[in-house]
Amino acid sequence: MGIINATPDSFSGDGKLGQTAIDSALRMIDDGADILDIGGESTRPGADKISVQEELGRILPLVKVLSQRSLPISVDTTKAEVAQAALEHGAAIINDVSGGTFDEEMLPLIASYDCGYVMMHLRGTPQTMRWSEKTNTAAKDVITEIMHFWKTQIERAVELGIEKTRIALDPGFGFGKSVEENLETLQRGKELKSLGHPLLCAVSRKSTIGKILDIEKPEERIWGSAACAAIAINNGYNILRVHDVREMKQVAQMTDAIVHSCA
Repeated sequence: MGIINATPDSFSGDGKLGQTAIDSALRMIDDGADILDIGGESTRPGADKISVQEELGRILPLVKVLSQRSLPISVDTTKAEVAQAALEHGAAIINDVSGGTFDEEMLPLIASYDCGYVMMHLRGTPQTMRWSEKTNTAAKDVITEIMHFWKTQIERAVELGIEKTRIALDPGFGFGKSVEENLETLQRGKELKSLGHPLLCAVSRKSTIGKILDIEKPEERIWGSAACAAIAINNGYNILRVHDVREMKQVAQMTDAIVHSCA
């Protein structure tokens, strides 16, 4: 899943708008992306909220153009109104970092469309989710916490008419979690996989990698991202959400070959 940040304030420094974003997306397709994930509102810690209209203005031109291609388009949004417009213009997947908790209309909307839905776990909001020993009051076991959240939200989704087969799960690497907890979501992927849904790994260029490797610039965290991707695949993850498609495609293909040859 190639990341298209249609924002001016992407944490990774790769935010692009208009034709520049379209050109970036086309390169990702050439590099072997299977899905494109378009986001119009930054969800980095401390990011400002934007209006529905501003978000739509950033993503819809991309969705309209890229949905004409042969691969599915995902839209990264927490707003039901944005999700609906994206689906009406050709998007096939909604990637919701709130897991259906920020907008009470999101899950009913997904139920009314035949689309995929990525349900992520996070603590707080992008405006409040900087992890701190002093302020964090989450459960001691992060995997138990994530699994409880997913079970609750999946039950809600199914009650509304969303088929389980349309739901993929993302444990929310970096979203209000400590470095140790982020690593644990990779280490314990097989436990997270026990719910029977595809798992999405979204670790590309994130700050945990920068902290461990002492690398400030996100675009220089490619090899740390590659290590996380390989471990994720080995531990049951199915989808890699990445900035560096060509390189991570090779990581995925090689890791798949090793893992499957030993299965």
